[in-house]
Amino acid sequence: MTTHEILKSARAAWPALRAADTEKKNAALNAMADALIARQDEILAANAVDMAAAQGHISEVMLDRLKLTAARISGMAQGIREVAALPDPVGAVISRVERPNGLVIERTRVAMGVIAIIYESRPNVTSDAAALTLKAGSACVLRGGKEAFNSALAIVAALQSGLEQVGLPAELVQLVRDTTRQSATDLMTAVGLVDLLIPRGGAGLIRAVTENAKVPCIQTGTGICHVYVDAAADLDMALNIIDNAKTSRPSVCNAEEVLLVHEAVAAAFLPRLRARLVDARAEKGLPPVELRLDARAARIIPGTPAGERDFDTEFLDYILAVGIVGGVDEAVAHIAKHSTGHSEAIVSRDPDALRAFEQGVDSAAVYLNCSTRFTDGGEFGLGCEMGISTQKLHARGPMGLEELTTYKYVVRGDGQVR
Repeated sequence: MTTHEILKSARAAWPALRAADTEKKNAALNAMADALIARQDEILAANAVDMAAAQGHISEVMLDRLKLTAARISGMAQGIREVAALPDPVGAVISRVERPNGLVIERTRVAMGVIAIIYESRPNVTSDAAALTLKAGSACVLRGGKEAFNSALAIVAALQSGLEQVGLPAELVQLVRDTTRQSATDLMTAVGLVDLLIPRGGAGLIRAVTENAKVPCIQTGTGICHVYVDAAADLDMALNIIDNAKTSRPSVCNAEEVLLVHEAVAAAFLPRLRARLVDARAEKGLPPVELRLDARAARIIPGTPAGERDFDTEFLDYILAVGIVGGVDEAVAHIAKHSTGHSEAIVSRDPDALRAFEQGVDSAAVYLNCSTRFTDGGEFGLGCEMGISTQKLHARGPMGLEELTTYKYVVRGDGQVR
């Protein structure tokens, strides 16, 4: 099927989902989760094909994003079950007003319709996106990257079998077969067929969609995340937070890419940072973090001199840009200039510094004495998320069920005329 035909069939299938109650949707989700486990061997075999084709073409970090294991498939199934356990947003009354003339005006949450997602090489996004979209009452059209195509195809086949088991159309969850740029363009220009387009991936993908889409879209994903270590920081805490934010999973959008250190503690802190992220990791056989240092930091510890773009790059790797600043105001100004509006953290015991950072930083998530790695739908209690919105309209931060719906006004009267 062409991309256009897939979209038309998703639109045709949507009324069956609109008519389904919460119990039916939850039954479908649980059946989809069961089908992932039942078809685990097929999914792993398909993933092995993708992994073999990707060897030598993408980094080890990106290979880890692509790889599926039995444990990861179990986690995907659990994510779907957690979505099933969440309250159904569709039909919820957001607000209710009774006017002097007796009219009752309710703002009621409703489904979008057909949601399309363009994403890259993370197979788990396939099941996360399908589960959230279905619970939010919409049909889902997925366009994955070529690196993960076989994996995504096997996952979607499992999800469709779950839908059919409870009597819902398989066409409610579909995968675009064309992995060329043309299919992405087709989704971006499918006015009347796509109600919401969500790009989830690197900066190039996000930019292409936001610049060219003729359908409504939400900007997600790109994360140049900062950690600022203040003069009043607990330096042991700072090391733990930075280690987690940078090395626990460097290929994800909530990983730290830039470290800013107050000049008053730089001389004491930076050698400890290098010992923790470079020397200790190398001794353990782990990938050391490459520290890309501004001129002031380079006078304190050895590392790679920071290039012109290093403070504006989402590395998604074991690389950390490091700069020294004069205080919280300078840190906030640096973040305003270089951040993508995703997640920023401060480590400090000074209430005034914490307050200045909280109020001054204009990003989707601001962390006070904790890691940026918590910017995640599951960690925020939203279930598996669709992505992290870095824009300000409609949705911001982790996108859960409510962010995948819209609303309409239902006005109840008894013969009133104007």
